[in-house]
Amino acid sequence: MQIKKRYILRTMLIVIAILMIATSAFVMEQYYRLQICNLSAYDDQAHSYNIYPGASIDSVLTLMQQDYEIGNIHDFRLHAQYMMFNYPEPGHYVFPAQIGNRELINKLKYGQQTPVTITWNNSARTREDLASKVTNNIMMDSITLLQYLEDEEFLKSYGLNKETSRCLFIPNTYEVYWTITPEDLFARMQKEYNTFWNAERRARAEEIGLNPIEVAILASIIEGESRNKNELPVIASLYLNRVHKGMLLQACPTVKYAVGDFKLRRVLYRHLEVDSPYNTYKYPGLPPGPIRCPAPQSIDYVLNAPKTNYLYMCANPELNGTHIFSATYSGHVKAANQYHHMMDTITE
Repeated sequence: MQIKKRYILRTMLIVIAILMIATSAFVMEQYYRLQICNLSAYDDQAHSYNIYPGASIDSVLTLMQQDYEIGNIHDFRLHAQYMMFNYPEPGHYVFPAQIGNRELINKLKYGQQTPVTITWNNSARTREDLASKVTNNIMMDSITLLQYLEDEEFLKSYGLNKETSRCLFIPNTYEVYWTITPEDLFARMQKEYNTFWNAERRARAEEIGLNPIEVAILASIIEGESRNKNELPVIASLYLNRVHKGMLLQACPTVKYAVGDFKLRRVLYRHLEVDSPYNTYKYPGLPPGPIRCPAPQSIDYVLNAPKTNYLYMCANPELNGTHIFSATYSGHVKAANQYHHMMDTITE
């Protein structure tokens, strides 16, 4: 009887030990899958995903399985249930090469996105161009942003209209969330705009008799006049002189914008007749809006333009990409005749 009791006791102890080992192994595995790693990237690299609204847990797992080996999908579902995770928040997410269920679930459950960058430069000429470039890396589509760029009622709160709305979008690279809304995007751009247009720049604009919008419009014009950056401050001075004298700007880049042909190499007399408020050969003063999104540096060229008496400019007959500047019309005619003579010589 004693032997039998000892046998039963030993058996029970063995069973208990096995159960404890099994339980410990289970707990350790659960801890490992939850806290340390349940998904391992095949290439040991981090991977990013755009999770759209309406996505399910299964669709996210299917997407990630292209890049990650999932150690135990049942454990993931168990932990998701325990953490009351039902639907992932939309967003742009970057996950490390190894990630545990808790970190993955928390990111998706609470929308802990990784910011993306949006960028554009002064090549954005139209509202359509701008909308396309800004939305290239975010969930918002270009048509939606374009609607906001042309919504006169919405733009009133920013002191803008559809012609000047591009002035708010100063070319640069910005970090935003992939799911940013149009309203939040405009609010962010206004914050960046106000940072750029600090007290010093606003005071300088007032000194030259323009407001920030007018400065941006003029900056967009001078960018189209020359690829030689050394000339841009002088060109800005020339146009400021014309603005202050009430003269027609007669800026060829504005005619190209009015015609809608940005690859136009030579502006002809027929182009000068196009009826558009952007045709500065027909209408005095600055056009109603910029003809591109001017670079910050170009805005500063206008704000800090040198004092000159130039009123006219003509392409240099040496065809070196520079211009000849004149204070008088007679001087301009002389330079223009030299240029046309050179062009006629080339085409003969």
